[in-house]
Amino acid sequence: MTRQEELVEAVLVLVAGRADAEVYADIGTSSLTRFANSFIHQNVSEDAAEVSLKVAVDGRVSSSTTTDTTPDGLAAFVDAVIETAAQQPVDDDWPGIADLAEYTSVDHWDEATADAEPVDRALAVKAFVDAGEGMQAAGFCQTEARGHAFGNTNGVSANARFTTAVIDGIQQLTTSAGSGHAAGPRIGTLDAATVGGLAAQRAQDSAIPFDTKPGEYEVVLSPECIATIGIFLNAYGFNAKTAQEGMSFVELGSQQFDESVSIWDDATDPRALYVSFDVEGTPKRRTDLVVDGVTKSLLHSRRTARKAGIESTGHAIPGGDVFGPFAVNMFIGGGNSSVEDLISSVERGIYVSTFNYCRVLDPKSLVVTGLTRNGTFMIENGRITGAVTNMRFTQSFVNALGPGNVLGIADDARFADSEFGPLLVHSPSMRLASWNFTGGADG
Repeated sequence: MTRQEELVEAVLVLVAGRADAEVYADIGTSSLTRFANSFIHQNVSEDAAEVSLKVAVDGRVSSSTTTDTTPDGLAAFVDAVIETAAQQPVDDDWPGIADLAEYTSVDHWDEATADAEPVDRALAVKAFVDAGEGMQAAGFCQTEARGHAFGNTNGVSANARFTTAVIDGIQQLTTSAGSGHAAGPRIGTLDAATVGGLAAQRAQDSAIPFDTKPGEYEVVLSPECIATIGIFLNAYGFNAKTAQEGMSFVELGSQQFDESVSIWDDATDPRALYVSFDVEGTPKRRTDLVVDGVTKSLLHSRRTARKAGIESTGHAIPGGDVFGPFAVNMFIGGGNSSVEDLISSVERGIYVSTFNYCRVLDPKSLVVTGLTRNGTFMIENGRITGAVTNMRFTQSFVNALGPGNVLGIADDARFADSEFGPLLVHSPSMRLASWNFTGGADG
């Protein structure tokens, strides 16, 4: 029995028939190597153990999380959560705890990543830095190995493990910077030299930027930009809680996106990360959100599914009663074109490497404002002709991918960084018909 399973079992024993309960344990190690001015300045590693408990006493619900996993700590924790539940009003939307279910066996695990030492991350950093050929580099390399377990008082149990690895950074000149990113379940597949080289090329090409007028431009967006679009669609649109509150753009069964767009979440995909069950013990399965441009589904927890009269899709997250369901293995379908092909098809437009500081202005239409960063370039007659200064945009992310607006999708899909962080969206570059740039970085 794994340590996380032992913790789940210990908590269920402590509940001892006093409540309906569901327990989620997260055990593992996260390690981070940071660098700045082309030198490693920090290496940290954290062994973490966290237990989350939700109980229901006659329909009165309470939940909490602890990192004190000693026997006395767990006993006090369980007593406190049950006592708090008894003082709550009856929760009319409480869906009850899950019944027995069949789980798909997945093991997104790599021993080399789980056993990664500081020197392994340092070698990745060195490859990134060396690719800059004298530029000033900054960023991080991260590895993670974790085990998750679930159990409830109905006898449901699940256990799985996963690893992740990330290299992320910028190369800097005096007046410019360029970014690069790679992520996945294995440190051995991170090509840090290529990532560093891309960042260096973007920095070099951005050295003498010019201002361009605001307006509607055709754009080619990198996987990072598309990942940010995807994460906003995820959190503010496909989230069933936002839909039930009347704040989502989603119209099920409608052609809301270009027919070339397909979006899904699938923890069982061989390329995926994390585990095959959520914090409520619901098995994860492929959930098609958009198929050939048609919006097909929302993301559900047990609570939102009960309201909708359907089954949960397995997307409950810690704190999800407040925030709502959320996908952590979102895939945006790739295409057959190279990025060079996308650029060569643009008569006049802008290539964007990264979005920054994106904020929702209107959740119903998902109009978002944000900035470009670390590599924004003018495209003229099918080639990049120079860098432009960072620009502000105000754009509906739904309309950007709407019918007729997706002019090309590249074959470079990968786990990309996003406004919410890395390791959440697997996305490609895209050529879009129109993007609304509203001003410079100052406004």
